[in-house]
Amino acid sequence: MKLSSVMTVGLANRVLAANPPVSPIDYNSAPPNLSTLANATLFDTWRPKAHLLPPSGKIGDPCGQYSDAKTGLFHVGWLHDGMAGATTDDLATYKDLNPDGAPFIIAGGKNDPLAVFDGSVIPSGINGLPTLLYTSVSYLPIHWSIPYTRGSETQSLAVSHDGGRNFTKLNQGPMIPAPPFAVNVTAFRDPYVFQSSILDKSVNSTKGTWYVAISGGVHDVGPTVFLYRQNDADFQYWEYLGQWWNEPVNSTWGKGDWAGGWGFNFEVGNVFGLNAEGYSDDGEIFITLGTEGSTLPIVPQVSSIHDMLWVAGNVTNDDSVTFKPTMAGVLDWGLSAYAAAGKVLPASSQASKKSGAPDRFISYVWLTGDLFELAKGFPTAQQNWTGTLLLPRELNIRTIPNVVDNELSRESLTSWRVAREGSGEVDLETMGISIARETYSALTSGPSFVESGKTVSKAGSVPFNTSPSTKFFALTANISFPASARDSGIQAGFQVLSSGLESTTIYYQFSNESIIIDRSNTSAASKTTNGILSDNEAGRLRLFDVLENGKEKIETLELTVVVDNGVLEVYANGRLALGTWARSWYPNSTDINFFHNGVGEATFGNVTVFEGLHQPFFSLWHPVPGCLVLVKYQNQYSCKRRSLCGLVGMSTMSHTCSRLNFWATHQGFEPRGPQVADDNFALLGWVCHLYFF
Repeated sequence: MKLSSVMTVGLANRVLAANPPVSPIDYNSAPPNLSTLANATLFDTWRPKAHLLPPSGKIGDPCGQYSDAKTGLFHVGWLHDGMAGATTDDLATYKDLNPDGAPFIIAGGKNDPLAVFDGSVIPSGINGLPTLLYTSVSYLPIHWSIPYTRGSETQSLAVSHDGGRNFTKLNQGPMIPAPPFAVNVTAFRDPYVFQSSILDKSVNSTKGTWYVAISGGVHDVGPTVFLYRQNDADFQYWEYLGQWWNEPVNSTWGKGDWAGGWGFNFEVGNVFGLNAEGYSDDGEIFITLGTEGSTLPIVPQVSSIHDMLWVAGNVTNDDSVTFKPTMAGVLDWGLSAYAAAGKVLPASSQASKKSGAPDRFISYVWLTGDLFELAKGFPTAQQNWTGTLLLPRELNIRTIPNVVDNELSRESLTSWRVAREGSGEVDLETMGISIARETYSALTSGPSFVESGKTVSKAGSVPFNTSPSTKFFALTANISFPASARDSGIQAGFQVLSSGLESTTIYYQFSNESIIIDRSNTSAASKTTNGILSDNEAGRLRLFDVLENGKEKIETLELTVVVDNGVLEVYANGRLALGTWARSWYPNSTDINFFHNGVGEATFGNVTVFEGLHQPFFSLWHPVPGCLVLVKYQNQYSCKRRSLCGLVGMSTMSHTCSRLNFWATHQGFEPRGPQVADDNFALLGWVCHLYFF
């Protein structure tokens, strides 16, 4: 049964408005130490509704994406205790592959007795079926800072016979049973399957050959991508082509200003071709990858630095096939944003047919909920879920036209390059990063209001005439600066999730050419609970000098800000993305203000706020993430736990059922059977969700 979020939530809210239940937490008062609360009591406090995450529990690396040619659906997978996933026909709403988000593959076979790590799917592989190549794990721990046990990571195959709901492991050994001979690797995992006409020509492969990029590194040498190619029609044999790309240990691209550091080990390398429209089999080769690094001194088995990067480059083949970077940048600047994975979404898919989009590469980024388990004291049990996937992004080669030919545009080893030279001007190219068009359309489809533009020159904050009524909205705006701003200390932007006690400030400053997210006053909970991080976030963005109608001006800052309860994403100028957490506490922390600091003026224009966002799951298996379903059968009310994974204790469960029974009895609900029968039964589930959490 498909539920209508608009109708069902509306009915549930009307019931609650007439008979408001008593919340166990007073959000109008200062927060206690949240780690002292009962399990699952914070479930909804910061949970997003427009982002993709499982019903409860932890989410890890996105992986296993593919487009099913038979159904036109796009499959999105993720790690944690195996791989689970969902499908989408519009990149805005999703349906679980299995009830309660159950995995489609788990560890425990002869190749993977300990764990299943990231993998990727050949959509039409063995016998024309979806075929998963994944890392099968036999020994732990594995980390770049300690000696590697050979054979701990191998690459194995599994095939789906039921449309991706289950992947059955082949009854044989790994397809790639070990790292290259005599190479002392730091890791050997996350196989990514792809096709490339450029590689076909470079290594004399048959057109349409599949390649595998395996991420890792070599001790005392540096991080590496190992390259293999398909060597038979049944995908049983893979030929090693060499260390396709490597970098010196703990080095950087240029000064490291625009692309972080290469670290000690590569992870989750995705390889694909791009052009100006999106994906292209013969397009320029790009790689997205995670890098593991550390501050000094190095602590064994701790990666204190995780950078989520992208790189473009050329392929050469002298003695061996080699990838050489030509530009590199950051896919997501967030401290907790990592492990991106994506896949080709063809124009023939259901989503693309609806939107009229061409072939695209769609990438999902993981936003870890506890800073890779380094945020000690975070109330994990009280929240009963950890992490989310950020909004899907479509990538392309983006042109920045009519840029003044000066030292700003001519800097070398950056995240852009000169694509065209003219008389005193150039066109630049970089990787384009934007919210997938279908997702963006859904985010901006609700009620909206326009805030009048204004020029601000005095330090302080100016409240919007109208602010959102909830913590679910998208904000779009342009900010223009005079030429004098480049050498000033001006900071200009917005405060969101604001009240008299909390606010999150998003602003641009020229002093280090960065968008800053100031979280020092974001959450009252950070004052009482360890693990609610308040560190500032920053992403580098150069606003170039451009020519407009023959006159020089500073490039306009074009912002899209998505606030989805505790998740905050900032996009700028089609080439910057930054995802983070903004865990405000008080219910009235919903205001938006213009923000200005320093000397100089900033002009705000085209300011629009879209309220409500959208609900991503419409599915029999997933009516509301993490809900309890209340049923009345033979005149007895009972709670059916859908997806709490054992984190709700029995005493809490009994107490909750008792209160729900009392409350439901006084609402006059008619008896219903235990099956999902009609909208009234579904309503009970939604009401329980809104009431309990």
